Amino acid sequence: MNTSTENGRKGSQRAMHTPPVVSPREWEAARQQLLVKEKAQTRARDALAAERRRMPWMAVEKSYTFEGPAGKASLLDLFDGRRQLIVYRAFFEPGVFGWPDHACRGCSMVADQVAHLAHLNARDTTLVFVSRAPQADIARLKARMGWQMPWFTITDGFDADFGVNEWHGTNVFYRNSDRVFRTYFINNRGDEQMGGTWNYLDITPLGRQEVWEDSPEGYPQTPTYKWWNWHDNYVADAAPDKTWVEVSDAGEKAFRNKDAGTQQ
Repeated sequence: MNTSTENGRKGSQRAMHTPPVVSPREWEAARQQLLVKEKAQTRARDALAAERRRMPWMAVEKSYTFEGPAGKASLLDLFDGRRQLIVYRAFFEPGVFGWPDHACRGCSMVADQVAHLAHLNARDTTLVFVSRAPQADIARLKARMGWQMPWFTITDGFDADFGVNEWHGTNVFYRNSDRVFRTYFINNRGDEQMGGTWNYLDITPLGRQEVWEDSPEGYPQTPTYKWWNWHDNYVADAAPDKTWVEVSDAGEKAFRNKDAGTQQ
């Protein structure tokens, strides 16, 4: 067998030592064995998110100014009226590989993963990207790459103050009236999980805001599944659709009635 041809690569390549091929019964047994560990990891991830929601907050005392499509904006403006703000520092500026046609390759991969923002917005959460590139260059890049997230220009020491002047990173903030607090920070390999709605919500102080979560007393929580919607169909303060409530209730009941050892 020509291994290099089989794997679609040119030149010599070491043979792959693949797992054994087994019967459907043996395959299912192996899956169930691994599922025990996967369920433990899921529970550990939920517990870690619960601990994250109890992290102390840091008051942001300095004022910061950004440039956006509509002109100057403060850190408070970046919330866009919502309570939670997630800020990803993307490297797109002179001196970064790819400039001026592209942003950093890694940051661009992060941008490619971002889910539709309507789902975050429905949980009172805003996601923005920030870089040092001028707004004209950011607008050009977004149009070229098909990105929709709000993207602002850093004009002061925000990046240095929040640990993202030399490397990418994601900061999370909470707004209480006109006061802003830093609640969480993740960078390095931690950023590679970002992009999906759930992972973003899990790093916020309010979490997914569903009743199953272990959150501090008084935190906003709504019935699981009920707030989910098509991204073009969210209406502020609207009651959950009656039909969707019935469908999701039936699905959850069936899910709970199954053996807990076979579900994640």
